[in-house]
Amino acid sequence: MRYPSKKVVFAVIIPVVFALIARGLFGLAELNGFFVLMNLAFLFFVPFGLGALTINLSPIEKVYSSAYRIFMPWLPIFIFFIVTTLLSIEGWACWIMILPVFLVAASVGGFIAGFIKIENHKHEKRYISLIVLLPLFISPIEQRIAKIPGRYKADTYIDIHANKEQIWNNVTRVREISATQDKGWFTRFLGFPRPIKAELNFEGKGAFRKAIFDKGLIFDETVTDYEHQRKMSFTIKANPYDIPSTTMDEHIVVGGDYFDVLNGTYELEPLNDHTYRLHLYSHFKLTTSFNFYASWWAGWIMKDIQNNILQIVKQRAEYGN
Repeated sequence: MRYPSKKVVFAVIIPVVFALIARGLFGLAELNGFFVLMNLAFLFFVPFGLGALTINLSPIEKVYSSAYRIFMPWLPIFIFFIVTTLLSIEGWACWIMILPVFLVAASVGGFIAGFIKIENHKHEKRYISLIVLLPLFISPIEQRIAKIPGRYKADTYIDIHANKEQIWNNVTRVREISATQDKGWFTRFLGFPRPIKAELNFEGKGAFRKAIFDKGLIFDETVTDYEHQRKMSFTIKANPYDIPSTTMDEHIVVGGDYFDVLNGTYELEPLNDHTYRLHLYSHFKLTTSFNFYASWWAGWIMKDIQNNILQIVKQRAEYGN
């Protein structure tokens, strides 16, 4: 059996150590004014530096291969992923969402470092040192740039073959949902809490609605607009301090520093005498320096939650179960 050379082993171990040190530094609360995890300095430039370091430490004969420069940095990324997950430094859901960025950034860093190693061999250490230190220089600058909160909409609907009374009864109040009725495959894969039931004290403007999920997640909702069997709008409030720390990753917790759900609306639209279209849409807010990427994931998550609820309403209105 042929074992990898010491240079290749070091080309993997040292970048992993670098990433772990960076993760510890960016996660220190004492340095929150300079370094935070949820910014581009960490999410792009740390894996960029990891990729560059991997290729810089690799044997020159391997670096001539473009495939090696692009894909070799993925190995320390995956090891970093496994280590931080096993040590509960990062949550599974958070890693799934940032992994594509890490892989792309590591490949870019590796490809550039390979070019430097081949073309500027004498000065490669100087260039790589600058690349590795980039996150430390960029993060304080990024922190001083105001983060503009972005407001987004998740819009879903379903067609239901039932009368509006049956549909509306299942909209305003949702009876307990069993695990077999839960069809939110994506949120379940990410380990998000699943919906259990929704309670409403009365039907009308000003009513209080409570949406209860498992793992201790509860949304307090206040009805702001109500038209019987036609429309119900409500504000959504989740207190992040009441959510157990084991429920959601701290970086994607609802109502936290980066992600919050603002409101929701049900609208019932008649299509014909026997069919209604039930709309469910919500607005959510993101406060990061990479909303362009985070909004894609947040929208997917919100739509999965909403489609799951709509499927349950449809099944219960049509079949009474």
